[in-house]
Amino acid sequence: MTHPRCPGAADRDRPRERLFQLGPEALTDAELLALLLRTGGSGESALETAGRVLVEHAGLAGLARCEAHELMRCRGVGPAKAASVHASLEMGRRVARRRLQEGTPIRDPADVFRHFHPRLRDAQQECFLVLLLDGRHRLIREELVSRGTLTASLVHPREVFRPALRACAAAVILVHNHPSGDPTPSPEDREVTRRLARAGEILGVAVVDHVVVAERGYCSLREEGGPAFAG
Repeated sequence: MTHPRCPGAADRDRPRERLFQLGPEALTDAELLALLLRTGGSGESALETAGRVLVEHAGLAGLARCEAHELMRCRGVGPAKAASVHASLEMGRRVARRRLQEGTPIRDPADVFRHFHPRLRDAQQECFLVLLLDGRHRLIREELVSRGTLTASLVHPREVFRPALRACAAAVILVHNHPSGDPTPSPEDREVTRRLARAGEILGVAVVDHVVVAERGYCSLREEGGPAFAG
């Protein structure tokens, strides 16, 4: 009778064999990354290179924030390996993302957070988006308004409401991220919200909420009771 072989020291150096024997959930972050790299750098195994790359980027969270060209600065990681890792991280984000489909009703800011968190939590720049809604607060589509530090000059009412008017939207939800990981609204966030809410009143397009998305959660300026949403 044959018995299952217990993984020994040699197997611990072979992530592929461990994956087939124990399943991917049993692998360490370094082992998973080694499977993507396939080979190591000069004088290193793939596992050793993977471990070093993770240390250099402060773990998987830091690695997820890297662009492909940044990964290529790591010794032993060329264009093919960087592209493979970058593509795999993006696939993970897409699987995790709960997509908002056209016609989906937006019930609360938690819906917005679940949709945008996988996409925005690792972004190194602030991205400002607007969700266009119909009269029953169902999604028409989303629009990217700007990238960069949130200021009144970057987020101008015409850039926010032009697509809303073209789509005959009845309302909009403003969304942007904080790369710092802290969703607490800044004074600039509040000022931009007030400015856009006033413009929406004039144009007949209600600003339903402004949701700040970050690694450590989200903040709804409407739930917070900001002056832009008074009354």
